[in-house]
Amino acid sequence: MHTVINIFEKPMERIRKTCELMGLGADFDRKLPELQTHLEGLVAEGETSEERLTVSGLTFVKQGR
Repeated sequence: MHTVINIFEKPMERIRKTCELMGLGADFDRKLPELQTHLEGLVAEGETSEERLTVSGLTFVKQGR
């Protein structure tokens, strides 16, 4: 049995929910491809904390508003 662990699952869901609560749902949807690339870059640099990925992702979505 092979299990795939997706380190982005929880942070992405938290970012999405927070954006919706803050009225930034459209920004989340628009920036989703760039957000995924941003988070992948952080993981490639060694970041594994779901909390840090979430905060960084929220900051990324809010940039340029």
